[in-house]
Amino acid sequence: MVGDAWSALILRDASRGMTQFDQFRTSLGIAPNILSRRLKSLTEAGVLEKRRYSERPPRDEYVLTEAGREFIPILAAMGEWGRRYNGGGTPLSCLVANDTGEQVRAKVIDGISGRPFGEVSMRLVLPDVDVPEIS
Repeated sequence: MVGDAWSALILRDASRGMTQFDQFRTSLGIAPNILSRRLKSLTEAGVLEKRRYSERPPRDEYVLTEAGREFIPILAAMGEWGRRYNGGGTPLSCLVANDTGEQVRAKVIDGISGRPFGEVSMRLVLPDVDVPEIS
């Protein structure tokens, strides 16, 4: 659903308050047909909601749903990772808290222990599944 760069960039722009097709197109420099497909896909996935804001001419806007708003911290954490390991220049943007205006940084933590995720020794455990034997 958000595995391609265009979808992530559309969600980033939606989190900045953009809602209209032309706003996304201008910001991203994306071809209209690609933007249409991505907006449709993000809407079908439930991270954007399409709302009619004008009947004549018919015009729609795209706003983040709860699922879309909950994805923004994930996007921010990806940005932090990118700045840390692939940065090298002046940051083009930063996150600021609306109430204080101070810069904030995304950090992934374990929701149970509260420890930074990267400091938790872990392994992936799959549910018991019958795996066919290869003969």
